[in-house]
Amino acid sequence: MKKMLFYLAAYLLAGTSQAQNLKLPALSTTQTIEQELGLGKITLTYSRPDIRGRKIFGGLEPWGTVWRTGANAATIIKFSDDVVLEGYKVPAGEYGLFSIPGQDEWTVILNKTAHQWGAYDYKASDDLLRFKVKTINHTDPLETLTFQFINVDQTKAELEFRWEKVSFSFHITVDPDAQVMADIDRIMNKDSKPYFNAAVYYYENNKDLKKALEWISTAEKADPKAPYLKVWKARIQLKDGDKAGALSTATEGVKLAHEQNDAEYERLNQAVVDQAKS
Repeated sequence: MKKMLFYLAAYLLAGTSQAQNLKLPALSTTQTIEQELGLGKITLTYSRPDIRGRKIFGGLEPWGTVWRTGANAATIIKFSDDVVLEGYKVPAGEYGLFSIPGQDEWTVILNKTAHQWGAYDYKASDDLLRFKVKTINHTDPLETLTFQFINVDQTKAELEFRWEKVSFSFHITVDPDAQVMADIDRIMNKDSKPYFNAAVYYYENNKDLKKALEWISTAEKADPKAPYLKVWKARIQLKDGDKAGALSTATEGVKLAHEQNDAEYERLNQAVVDQAKS
Protein backbone atom coordinates (compact mmCIF):
# COMPACT_ATOMS: atom_id res chain seq x y z
CA MET A 1 0.00 0.00 0.00
CA LYS A 2 2.82 2.38 0.92
CA LYS A 3 4.54 1.57 -2.37
CA MET A 4 1.33 2.30 -4.29
CA LEU A 5 0.93 5.66 -2.54
CA PHE A 6 4.56 6.47 -3.29
CA TYR A 7 4.08 5.78 -7.01
CA LEU A 8 0.83 7.76 -7.05
CA ALA A 9 2.50 10.76 -5.41
CA ALA A 10 5.41 10.55 -7.84
CA TYR A 11 3.01 10.40 -10.79
CA LEU A 12 1.06 13.43 -9.58
CA LEU A 13 4.24 15.40 -8.97
CA ALA A 14 5.54 14.52 -12.43
CA GLY A 15 2.22 15.56 -13.96
CA THR A 16 2.32 18.87 -12.10
CA SER A 17 5.89 19.48 -13.25
CA GLN A 18 4.98 18.74 -16.86
CA ALA A 19 1.93 21.02 -16.65
CA GLN A 20 4.12 23.81 -15.33
CA ASN A 21 6.42 23.43 -18.32
CA LEU A 22 3.61 23.26 -20.87
CA LYS A 23 2.90 26.60 -22.51
CA LEU A 24 -0.46 26.98 -24.22
CA PRO A 25 -1.84 29.84 -26.35
CA ALA A 26 -4.03 32.20 -24.34
CA LEU A 27 -7.76 31.94 -24.90
CA SER A 28 -7.95 35.70 -24.38
CA THR A 29 -4.88 37.42 -25.78
CA THR A 30 -3.37 40.46 -24.07
CA GLN A 31 -2.97 43.77 -25.90
CA THR A 32 -1.28 47.00 -24.88
CA ILE A 33 -2.07 50.18 -26.81
CA GLU A 34 -0.51 53.61 -26.36
CA GLN A 35 -1.68 57.04 -27.40
CA GLU A 36 0.25 60.30 -27.23
CA LEU A 37 -1.83 63.12 -25.79
CA GLY A 38 -0.52 66.61 -25.09
CA LEU A 39 2.98 66.23 -23.68
CA GLY A 40 2.36 62.74 -22.32
CA LYS A 41 0.73 59.45 -23.22
CA ILE A 42 -2.01 57.04 -22.23
CA THR A 43 -1.31 53.30 -21.99
CA LEU A 44 -4.06 50.68 -21.87
CA THR A 45 -3.44 46.97 -21.17
CA TYR A 46 -6.29 44.48 -21.38
CA SER A 47 -7.13 40.89 -22.32
CA ARG A 48 -9.37 40.31 -25.34
CA PRO A 49 -11.99 37.57 -25.03
CA ASP A 50 -13.93 36.28 -28.05
CA ILE A 51 -17.67 35.68 -28.24
CA ARG A 52 -17.22 32.01 -29.27
CA GLY A 53 -20.97 31.54 -29.75
CA ARG A 54 -21.88 32.75 -26.26
CA LYS A 55 -24.39 35.39 -25.17
CA ILE A 56 -22.15 38.03 -23.60
CA PHE A 57 -24.06 40.95 -22.09
CA GLY A 58 -27.01 39.89 -20.02
CA GLY A 59 -25.54 36.38 -20.14
CA LEU A 60 -21.85 35.68 -19.51
CA GLU A 61 -21.53 39.24 -18.16
CA PRO A 62 -24.71 40.01 -16.19
CA TRP A 63 -26.37 43.41 -16.23
CA GLY A 64 -25.66 45.50 -13.14
CA THR A 65 -22.52 43.63 -12.01
CA VAL A 66 -19.01 45.06 -11.75
CA TRP A 67 -16.86 43.69 -14.58
CA ARG A 68 -13.11 43.81 -15.27
CA THR A 69 -13.91 45.19 -18.78
CA GLY A 70 -11.96 42.41 -20.40
CA ALA A 71 -10.70 38.97 -19.43
CA ASN A 72 -8.13 37.63 -16.95
CA ALA A 73 -6.49 40.48 -14.99
CA ALA A 74 -8.39 43.72 -14.64
CA THR A 75 -7.96 46.19 -17.49
CA ILE A 76 -5.32 48.79 -16.60
CA ILE A 77 -5.19 52.37 -17.84
CA LYS A 78 -2.14 54.51 -17.16
CA PHE A 79 -1.82 58.29 -17.57
CA SER A 80 1.69 59.74 -17.67
CA ASP A 81 0.28 63.23 -16.97
CA ASP A 82 -2.80 64.61 -15.27
CA VAL A 83 -5.89 64.41 -17.47
CA VAL A 84 -9.55 65.34 -17.40
CA LEU A 85 -11.83 62.36 -17.99
CA GLU A 86 -15.47 63.21 -18.78
CA GLY A 87 -15.05 66.41 -16.76
CA TYR A 88 -13.32 64.75 -13.78
CA LYS A 89 -9.71 65.59 -12.92
CA VAL A 90 -7.58 62.44 -12.84
CA PRO A 91 -4.01 62.57 -11.47
CA ALA A 92 -1.22 60.85 -13.37
CA GLY A 93 -0.96 57.18 -12.43
CA GLU A 94 -2.25 53.65 -13.03
CA TYR A 95 -5.87 52.65 -12.48
CA GLY A 96 -8.07 49.61 -12.86
CA LEU A 97 -10.70 50.23 -15.53
CA PHE A 98 -13.90 48.50 -14.43
CA SER A 99 -17.46 48.87 -15.68
CA ILE A 100 -21.03 47.94 -14.86
CA PRO A 101 -22.92 46.90 -18.01
CA GLY A 102 -26.48 48.12 -18.47
CA GLN A 103 -28.92 47.64 -21.30
CA ASP A 104 -28.79 51.28 -22.47
CA GLU A 105 -26.22 52.86 -20.16
CA TRP A 106 -23.01 51.66 -18.54
CA THR A 107 -21.12 52.86 -15.48
CA VAL A 108 -17.38 53.30 -16.08
CA ILE A 109 -15.16 53.05 -13.01
CA LEU A 110 -11.57 54.10 -12.34
CA ASN A 111 -10.28 52.17 -9.35
CA LYS A 112 -7.08 53.05 -7.51
CA THR A 113 -6.05 49.38 -7.28
CA ALA A 114 -4.76 48.79 -10.79
CA HIS A 115 -3.24 45.32 -10.48
CA GLN A 116 -5.84 42.73 -9.50
CA TRP A 117 -7.26 39.54 -11.00
CA GLY A 118 -10.70 40.04 -12.43
CA ALA A 119 -13.11 41.86 -10.14
CA TYR A 120 -12.95 39.26 -7.35
CA ASP A 121 -11.12 41.57 -4.92
CA TYR A 122 -12.63 44.77 -6.29
CA LYS A 123 -13.51 47.31 -3.57
CA ALA A 124 -15.81 50.23 -4.32
CA SER A 125 -14.08 52.12 -1.50
CA ASP A 126 -10.97 52.27 -3.74
CA ASP A 127 -12.83 53.95 -6.62
CA LEU A 128 -11.36 57.22 -7.82
CA LEU A 129 -14.46 58.05 -9.87
CA ARG A 130 -17.54 56.69 -11.59
CA PHE A 131 -19.46 58.12 -14.52
CA LYS A 132 -22.22 57.03 -16.90
CA VAL A 133 -21.93 56.49 -20.65
CA LYS A 134 -24.64 55.82 -23.22
CA THR A 135 -24.12 52.71 -25.33
CA ILE A 136 -24.59 52.19 -29.05
CA ASN A 137 -26.18 48.95 -30.23
CA HIS A 138 -24.82 47.52 -33.49
CA THR A 139 -26.42 45.11 -35.92
CA ASP A 140 -23.27 43.11 -36.63
CA PRO A 141 -21.42 41.60 -33.65
CA LEU A 142 -17.69 42.15 -33.13
CA GLU A 143 -16.11 38.80 -32.22
CA THR A 144 -13.09 40.08 -30.24
CA LEU A 145 -13.29 42.70 -27.50
CA THR A 146 -11.54 45.83 -28.78
CA PHE A 147 -10.44 49.15 -27.34
CA GLN A 148 -9.17 51.93 -29.60
CA PHE A 149 -8.42 55.65 -29.41
CA ILE A 150 -10.50 57.74 -31.81
CA ASN A 151 -10.98 61.44 -32.66
CA VAL A 152 -7.50 62.33 -31.42
CA ASP A 153 -5.78 65.70 -31.63
CA GLN A 154 -3.19 67.55 -29.53
CA THR A 155 -5.39 67.99 -26.48
CA LYS A 156 -8.23 65.45 -26.65
CA ALA A 157 -9.07 61.86 -27.47
CA GLU A 158 -11.84 59.35 -27.02
CA LEU A 159 -11.31 55.81 -25.78
CA GLU A 160 -13.79 53.52 -27.52
CA PHE A 161 -14.87 50.09 -26.26
CA ARG A 162 -16.64 47.58 -28.52
CA TRP A 163 -17.61 43.93 -28.11
CA GLU A 164 -20.49 41.77 -29.25
CA LYS A 165 -23.10 44.32 -30.43
CA VAL A 166 -22.28 47.03 -27.86
CA SER A 167 -19.96 50.03 -28.00
CA PHE A 168 -19.37 53.18 -25.99
CA SER A 169 -16.67 55.82 -25.71
CA PHE A 170 -15.55 58.45 -23.24
CA HIS A 171 -13.59 61.69 -23.57
CA ILE A 172 -10.09 62.39 -22.25
CA THR A 173 -8.62 65.89 -22.42
CA VAL A 174 -5.39 67.59 -21.39
CA ASP A 175 -4.25 71.21 -21.26
CA PRO A 176 -0.50 71.37 -21.90
CA ASP A 177 -0.56 75.05 -22.91
CA ALA A 178 0.64 76.48 -19.58
CA GLN A 179 3.57 74.02 -19.50
CA VAL A 180 4.51 74.68 -23.13
CA MET A 181 4.37 78.46 -22.67
CA ALA A 182 6.50 78.23 -19.53
CA ASP A 183 9.02 76.02 -21.37
CA ILE A 184 9.19 78.47 -24.29
CA ASP A 185 9.84 81.38 -21.93
CA ARG A 186 12.50 79.37 -20.07
CA ILE A 187 14.30 78.03 -23.14
CA MET A 188 14.21 81.36 -24.97
CA ASN A 189 16.43 82.74 -22.22
CA LYS A 190 19.17 80.26 -23.14
CA ASP A 191 21.78 80.47 -25.87
CA SER A 192 20.23 77.80 -28.12
CA LYS A 193 16.71 78.97 -28.85
CA PRO A 194 14.01 76.86 -30.55
CA TYR A 195 12.78 79.66 -32.79
CA PHE A 196 11.09 77.42 -35.33
CA ASN A 197 9.23 75.18 -32.87
CA ALA A 198 8.10 78.16 -30.79
CA ALA A 199 6.85 80.00 -33.88
CA VAL A 200 4.87 76.97 -35.06
CA TYR A 201 3.30 76.52 -31.61
CA TYR A 202 2.28 80.18 -31.53
CA TYR A 203 0.78 79.86 -35.01
CA GLU A 204 -1.12 76.63 -34.29
CA ASN A 205 -2.49 77.86 -30.96
CA ASN A 206 -3.44 81.43 -31.95
CA LYS A 207 -0.81 83.18 -29.85
CA ASP A 208 1.02 86.45 -30.63
CA LEU A 209 1.58 86.29 -34.41
CA LYS A 210 4.01 89.24 -34.37
CA LYS A 211 6.27 87.31 -32.02
CA ALA A 212 5.81 84.15 -34.10
CA LEU A 213 6.87 86.07 -37.23
CA GLU A 214 9.90 87.46 -35.42
CA TRP A 215 10.97 83.97 -34.36
CA ILE A 216 10.42 82.33 -37.74
CA SER A 217 12.34 85.16 -39.41
CA THR A 218 15.26 84.61 -37.03
CA ALA A 219 15.22 80.89 -37.87
CA GLU A 220 15.09 81.80 -41.58
CA LYS A 221 18.27 83.89 -41.29
CA ALA A 222 20.16 80.83 -40.07
CA ASP A 223 18.92 78.72 -43.02
CA PRO A 224 17.71 81.06 -45.77
CA LYS A 225 17.27 78.35 -48.42
CA ALA A 226 15.03 76.03 -46.37
CA PRO A 227 11.63 75.64 -48.10
CA TYR A 228 9.96 74.42 -44.89
CA LEU A 229 10.80 77.71 -43.17
CA LYS A 230 9.30 79.64 -46.09
CA VAL A 231 5.99 77.81 -45.89
CA TRP A 232 5.64 78.38 -42.16
CA LYS A 233 6.65 82.01 -42.41
CA ALA A 234 4.11 82.49 -45.22
CA ARG A 235 1.39 80.80 -43.17
CA ILE A 236 2.07 83.11 -40.24
CA GLN A 237 2.04 86.16 -42.51
CA LEU A 238 -1.23 85.06 -44.09
CA LYS A 239 -2.87 84.41 -40.72
CA ASP A 240 -1.70 87.85 -39.59
CA GLY A 241 -3.41 89.45 -42.59
CA ASP A 242 -0.29 90.16 -44.66
CA LYS A 243 -1.33 88.58 -47.98
CA ALA A 244 1.37 90.37 -49.98
CA GLY A 245 4.12 89.22 -47.63
CA ALA A 246 2.76 85.66 -47.60
CA LEU A 247 2.60 85.61 -51.41
CA SER A 248 6.21 86.80 -51.70
CA THR A 249 7.54 84.34 -49.09
CA ALA A 250 5.63 81.33 -50.44
CA THR A 251 6.60 82.13 -54.05
CA GLU A 252 10.23 82.08 -52.98
CA GLY A 253 9.54 78.80 -51.16
CA VAL A 254 8.12 77.23 -54.33
CA LYS A 255 11.25 78.26 -56.27
CA LEU A 256 13.65 76.93 -53.62
CA ALA A 257 11.75 73.64 -53.24
CA HIS A 258 11.71 73.13 -57.01
CA GLU A 259 15.47 73.74 -57.21
CA GLN A 260 16.02 71.21 -54.41
CA ASN A 261 13.65 68.66 -55.99
CA ASP A 262 11.49 68.76 -52.86
CA ALA A 263 8.01 68.00 -54.20
CA GLU A 264 6.31 68.06 -50.82
CA TYR A 265 7.38 71.57 -49.86
CA GLU A 266 6.87 72.81 -53.41
CA ARG A 267 3.25 71.70 -53.04
CA LEU A 268 2.86 73.16 -49.53
CA ASN A 269 4.31 76.53 -50.53
CA GLN A 270 2.13 76.57 -53.64
CA ALA A 271 -0.94 76.03 -51.44
CA VAL A 272 -0.10 79.22 -49.52
CA VAL A 273 0.47 81.08 -52.83
CA ASP A 274 -3.02 80.01 -53.93
CA GLN A 275 -4.55 81.08 -50.62
CA ALA A 276 -2.79 84.47 -50.72
CA LYS A 277 -4.09 85.09 -54.25
CA SER A 278 -7.69 84.20 -53.39
